[in-house]
Amino acid sequence: MIELRELRGVGIGTGVVVGPVLHVARQAAVAPTDAPSTIGAEAEVARAREALAAVSAQLRERAAGADDATRDVLEAQALMTDDPALLDGVESKLAGGITAEKAVADSFAEFAAMLADAGEYFAERAADLHDLSDRAVAVLQGRSTELVVDPGHPYVLVARDLAPADTAVLDLDRVLAFVTSEGGPTSHTAILARQRGIIALVGATGVESLPEGVEVIVDAERGRVSVDPDAAELADAEARIAARAAAASAPIGPGVLADGTPIKLLANLGKPGEAADAVRLGAEGVGLFRTEFLFLDSADAPTVEEQTASYREVLAAFPGKRVVVRLLDAGADKPLAFLSPGEEENPALGRRGLRALRASESVLRDQLAALAAAADGTEAELWVMAPMVATVEETRFVSDAVHGVGIPVAGVMVEIPSVALIADRVLAHTDFASIGTNDLTQYTLAADRQLGSVAALQDPWHPAVLRLVSEVGAAGAALGKPVGVCGEAAADPLLAVVLAGLGVTSLSMSPTALADVRVSLARYTPDDAAAIARAALAAEEAADAREAARAAADTITAGR
Repeated sequence: MIELRELRGVGIGTGVVVGPVLHVARQAAVAPTDAPSTIGAEAEVARAREALAAVSAQLRERAAGADDATRDVLEAQALMTDDPALLDGVESKLAGGITAEKAVADSFAEFAAMLADAGEYFAERAADLHDLSDRAVAVLQGRSTELVVDPGHPYVLVARDLAPADTAVLDLDRVLAFVTSEGGPTSHTAILARQRGIIALVGATGVESLPEGVEVIVDAERGRVSVDPDAAELADAEARIAARAAAASAPIGPGVLADGTPIKLLANLGKPGEAADAVRLGAEGVGLFRTEFLFLDSADAPTVEEQTASYREVLAAFPGKRVVVRLLDAGADKPLAFLSPGEEENPALGRRGLRALRASESVLRDQLAALAAAADGTEAELWVMAPMVATVEETRFVSDAVHGVGIPVAGVMVEIPSVALIADRVLAHTDFASIGTNDLTQYTLAADRQLGSVAALQDPWHPAVLRLVSEVGAAGAALGKPVGVCGEAAADPLLAVVLAGLGVTSLSMSPTALADVRVSLARYTPDDAAAIARAALAAEEAADAREAARAAADTITAGR
């Protein structure tokens, strides 16, 4: 008898899938002890070097056969393993007479703690170091580091978390969904799921209790796993799977509400190479082009010429369409050698985004010059926006800077509640606003978006977040200026309707989410969307808002 009926987590994507559970875990390394070495420091150094080299070689081998995104991650991890500072730390500890296993584990732990203290993006990467440590210790202990999964049939993969090196050896064609007990919306598991269009649920506490082989429904849109579903639940799931398949195969058109009111559907891109897929999946332009890929892992800022070439590649893929480029979003949370403010106690609240660019204004000026040069000679409609804007003064500064190089459309990201609350004054000094719901939720709920332990609070359905969105939407409507959403919220089909009802005029998301959102918007008129939005706004909690919106939507569709 199976007593466990339902688990909750953070859904990635909007799909539903039915399948059997398969638990996946590597053989755990034995935790090293403080026992003294019996072979001496010199021999232990040799063992540590060989183990780290073996892990590095394995990562590079897997990178060679991986897709672009996974390859980048694996190569970055190989570089971590090769880091001379790591080996220096290991050798220093071995001089104290401990074993290579203990020295390696302690050195990785120190690096991981440093990343965890940095918070945000780097805190999530600390998990990568734990994985590297486990692999190196396993090599030293003569244990397997391989993840062998071949049940011979499709399955719902259940794990504590998935390391990039593990996902690289999985046959993803057999994986129906990922369900992990750890990890947040920006973990590698979540990133991979979005890129491959795989349904996922992360931060689902209790998944270890799922019996092997039991049939489950993984519902990413509703953030839940139903265990051993009954006939009615299965029928509902199958109907939704069929509806989603039909939507995916339907002719691609622009984003519109039921009366034809346009809601532009745009793509979030992280590299120029992602443009082709966005075009194929019907993106009406780009709502968020992240430029960090040009700057991360570089000791020096890229030249104007290097930047121009990359920006032009994206602009050329969208002739006659809008391409919104976000200025470099780095700083204390993502330190760069040429843009680092030094250590800060709370990097998410420190000098990042526009604040960091103003402190290193030559980087900002070079980026704007490159964008202006890239736009010259292409047919795309270039819009430029600044991240981490908090005040009207900052809005005026960045608008003047963008317009000053001849780019006609300047905007700000709304990620901080202060900007949302005075959106009427902010929009008076700029051409558009784009709401980054991930950071806006983080700052509104005071919940680090990288931490699985507070992932439940990182929910854009929270009425406090929706109220801030409504402030921006109302200001945009009053001033006749566009208001977009480029955070994860835009990819949620029902929440997309709510956002439209709150005055949002464009939605930008992972291209794989476009089809679902396009279908959802087309079901409702502007009045319907406003009614659904009011129901969500009136709720007390995020889950209540989601349910209230669904009930309102169901009532509207049932009345036709």
